[in-house]
Amino acid sequence: MLFWLTRKAAERLGGDFDAKIVETHHKMKKDAPSGTAKTLAEVLKARRKTESEIPIESIREGDVVGEHTVMFGGPSERLELTHRAASREIFARGALRAAKWITNQPPGLYSMQNVLGL
Repeated sequence: MLFWLTRKAAERLGGDFDAKIVETHHKMKKDAPSGTAKTLAEVLKARRKTESEIPIESIREGDVVGEHTVMFGGPSERLELTHRAASREIFARGALRAAKWITNQPPGLYSMQNVLGL
């Protein structure tokens, strides 16, 4: 859902808004930025039709499962899209939802956006 919302916001806001990503994970996470943050940056670059890098701030602290915020800064305002995962259980629930959904689909390559009907 966050990827889809980010794409839509980037399309609507256009070049008048600067984009930035802030992601936080537990202190034991080795990669920075995370794969999710990199994917969000790719979504932004594709929709904004730019080759310039999207700034990503990676924070590693405590036992945070995962938080990702996409910020759009414009003249005198800022829009933020945030997803916070408080438990890894949400990913298991999403996988179960996808497994139920895929049983009624023809062979092919699908994403969670397909599962969510986006």
